[in-house]
Amino acid sequence: MLSIHYVHEHKDEIIARLSKRGISACEMIEALIEKDNQRKKLQHTLDAIQASLNQTSKQIGDLLKQGLKEEAEKAKQQTQTIKEEIKEKEEQLVVIEKDLQVQLYNIPNAPYQLVPAGNSADDNIEIRNGGIIPELGSDAIPHWDLARKFDLIDFELGVKITGSGFPVYKGKMARLQRAMVNFLLDENTRAGYVEYVPPLLVNEASGYGTGQLPDKEGQMYYMPADDLYLIPTSEVPLTNFFRDEILKSDDLPVKLTAYTPCFRREAGSYGKDVRGLNRLHQFDKVEIVQVVHPDTSYDVLETMVSHVEGILMKLKLPYRILRLCGGDMGFASAMTYDFEVFSAAQKRWLEVSSVSNFESFQANRMKLRFKQANDKPQLVHTLNGSSLAFPRILAALMENNQTSDGIQLPEVLHPYTGFERLA
Repeated sequence: MLSIHYVHEHKDEIIARLSKRGISACEMIEALIEKDNQRKKLQHTLDAIQASLNQTSKQIGDLLKQGLKEEAEKAKQQTQTIKEEIKEKEEQLVVIEKDLQVQLYNIPNAPYQLVPAGNSADDNIEIRNGGIIPELGSDAIPHWDLARKFDLIDFELGVKITGSGFPVYKGKMARLQRAMVNFLLDENTRAGYVEYVPPLLVNEASGYGTGQLPDKEGQMYYMPADDLYLIPTSEVPLTNFFRDEILKSDDLPVKLTAYTPCFRREAGSYGKDVRGLNRLHQFDKVEIVQVVHPDTSYDVLETMVSHVEGILMKLKLPYRILRLCGGDMGFASAMTYDFEVFSAAQKRWLEVSSVSNFESFQANRMKLRFKQANDKPQLVHTLNGSSLAFPRILAALMENNQTSDGIQLPEVLHPYTGFERLA
C-alpha cells in the first residue's frame, strides 16, 4: 500500500499518477489525509492526557511523603478519571487507525512515470517483438482439436471429475509438462534465482501482503474451515517469506524461483477466451521474484524482462512485449510488461507472462525493510514475473508446430522430454 507519509508529502503527484489508471483520486486522497490528521490530533491529545496521568501519579507519591493523605486520595480519584478518559481515547484511536488502514488498502499503487495513461488493453504500448509467425496450411486446427487428434489432453474427463477449467493431461503431454518445469527452473537457477517449493495455501496476512486481498478476493479459492486461500501464483508465498523482516543491505538482491500449480476462479470468463487451454482454473506456472534496493528496481525490471524474452526465443515462439497502460495494470503494480505469444491456428495473441515492479507497495504492507550500516531501516522494492505460465505456452507450441503426423517440439526441450514430437 502507499505510505501515508508519502501521501502527505506528494499528494498532487499521487493524484496525477493515479489518473493514469482512469481514477479521479482527489477526493479519495483528501479524505485519506483528513483521516490521518484526525489520527494525529487524537494521538496528540492522548499523549497529553497520558502526560497528565504521569504527573498526577508522581504528585500522589509526593503528597504521601508529606503526610497529606486526604490530598493524595483526591489525586488518586483524579487518576481514575484520567485513566477512563485514556481508555475512551484509545478506543477511538483504534477505530480511526482501522478506518485509515482500510482506506489505504483500497487505493491501488500509483503508476510509474513511464506508464502510459489509458483504460484498457487498447491503450497498451508495444515495446518490441520477436520470432516468426508461422504460415499454417488451410488444414491447421486449434490446440483443443490437436489434443483430441493425438490423444494428449482430456477436457471432458476434467469436467467429469471436477468441472470446466480443469483439464487432464496424459501420455506425452503429461511428460511435456514435467519437462517444461525442469527447463524453466534450470533457466532461472542459471540466472541466479534460488529454487523453492512453497506451500500452495496461504493465510489472510499473506494475501494482504502482496495485494491479492482485498482486491482479488472473489478470484481466489477460499477454505473457510481453515481460513486459508489457494495460491493464485507462487509470488504470494515467495514474497511473504520476508514479511516483518529487516534484511541487511548486503543480502540484496534476493532472487527466488518456484514451480507451483496455481488456482484462480476466473469468475465471469466466457466465449473464445476460455476455449481449451486459453483460461483455466488450475494451471502450472514457474515464477521469479526479486527483493531489491529501491535505487535498482527499474534496472532489475528490465533485466527480468530480458530473461523472460530469452526463454521465449529458445522456445522459438513469436512474441511481443507490451508496456501496460495504467487502466490495464494490476492493483499492486507500479509498472508492468506483458508478454504475448502468437497462436497461429487461433490467429490471436495469448498472454503468457507479466513482469512487474511493485516498488515499495508490497513491502509497506508486509513491513519488509532493509538496513544499511547505522542508517534507519527503509522499505525494499519487490518485483515478480512469470517464467512462464504453461497453458497458453503449450497452446502456442501445439498450434504453431503442428504437422499432419504430430507436433514438432523446439530443440531446447528435447533433452528434457526424451522425444522430439507429440504424436
